[in-house]
Amino acid sequence: MSFDCTVLTMFPDAFPGPLGVSLIGTAWREAALWTLETVDIRAFSTDKRGFLDDTPAGGGPGQVMRADVIASALDSVERRGRALLYMSARGRPLTQARVKEWAQAPGLIVLCGRFEGVDQRVLDARGFEEVSVGDAVLAGGEAAAMVAIEACVRLVPGVLGQAESLSEESFEDGLLEHPQYTRPRAFEGHDIPEVLLSGNHAHVRKWRQDQREQTTRERRPDLWAARTANQQAKGAPPGKEGKPSKDEDR
Repeated sequence: MSFDCTVLTMFPDAFPGPLGVSLIGTAWREAALWTLETVDIRAFSTDKRGFLDDTPAGGGPGQVMRADVIASALDSVERRGRALLYMSARGRPLTQARVKEWAQAPGLIVLCGRFEGVDQRVLDARGFEEVSVGDAVLAGGEAAAMVAIEACVRLVPGVLGQAESLSEESFEDGLLEHPQYTRPRAFEGHDIPEVLLSGNHAHVRKWRQDQREQTTRERRPDLWAARTANQQAKGAPPGKEGKPSKDEDR
């Protein structure tokens, strides 16, 4: 079974974009581990000029995408139990937890808005989940749709090839990822931390865990507070799991 993605957009030529390159692109084009289909919303306009928007009810600037046109475009697609996402700055934040849930489903159907947005009635009537990829406003939903799709597709078994490479990524356990290093040993006055060259795996694990905790505290205090509260609720002090045992340290 493949992970099937359908994108409802005014600009189908924007795809696949970055979804068509590297391991994810290979998994799509050659291995067929996931599929990508685009639906041109403009094809469902009943206006002979192809208009699919109208002025906002109550007045105001810009245009709003019509509910009937969006509904017709969506109804042309087989849902097959796939999640319905509408990429919107007012949506709930995209999180790794939600991505993991979607990745377990048959796929995604993603609506890309334009102008001032989409008539709320079609979002409510069809059960779209509004999703934001960050606290910034984009010109349209296409770039955001690619972010959501890539986040899901990379979790599909076989796409990245090494499942173990996902275990210490950012957000997997409520922490950001530790910094990475490789050759050369010295670069413009900056050296690889000695602990990573020591060969002591227990010390390396502890260093990486310490780095993950420090980075999370500094850059995402919201994540750190949530993690601390969760561990306190379980009766475990934060950070304890990163320390090597006495046997490992010998």
